[in-house]
Amino acid sequence: MTTLARTVVLDETVPARAPWSTVVRAGDQLEIIDLHGNQAVDCLLYSAADHCDRYSAQATIAAQRNIFLGTGSVLLTDSGTALMTVLADEVGNHDTVAGACSQESNTLRYGHHTRHQHACVENFLAEGMKWGLGKRDLVSNINWFMNVPVEADGTLGIVDGLSAPGMKITLRAEFDTLVLVSNCPQINNPCNGFDPTPVRMVVSR
Repeated sequence: MTTLARTVVLDETVPARAPWSTVVRAGDQLEIIDLHGNQAVDCLLYSAADHCDRYSAQATIAAQRNIFLGTGSVLLTDSGTALMTVLADEVGNHDTVAGACSQESNTLRYGHHTRHQHACVENFLAEGMKWGLGKRDLVSNINWFMNVPVEADGTLGIVDGLSAPGMKITLRAEFDTLVLVSNCPQINNPCNGFDPTPVRMVVSR
């Protein structure tokens, strides 16, 4: 079987703690590469043509009957639109339910002294403004590389990640998809090994 060569159309490094976004065209592939390992990457997806048609954690979980994402997972909107498909996954476990850190949740979970720390919600809001998105457009997000096991009593744990330097996940856009990312700045739990690091985003056609 012949494999067609792919052309890289975008290759960018997202600094530690920073936001990032792009439109991935239908048929293009996005690689998210964990450069140093154990770095959580929060992610939201929107139809590029209609931002109201956006990633739905509920629809995605219900369709695949699994709260974790991996190879073969199809990322759906409430209307059933398949925005992206996970083509390859070197980690094997990505979170859909723990949500994005915010200044409010940091204060609640880790103490009032964290109230001024930057967080993923603020990253999403700042980056989303470039595309006309506001707070009402933020929904439950994907946490690539984040390890959130379900404990025996049903509670969620946030523990050291399963990723290692250079591990990646590959997504194919089924529709033109706006990808919004927060390279998580969280330093209060092990999701980043208490040390946020850069990630690399590569789009190929």
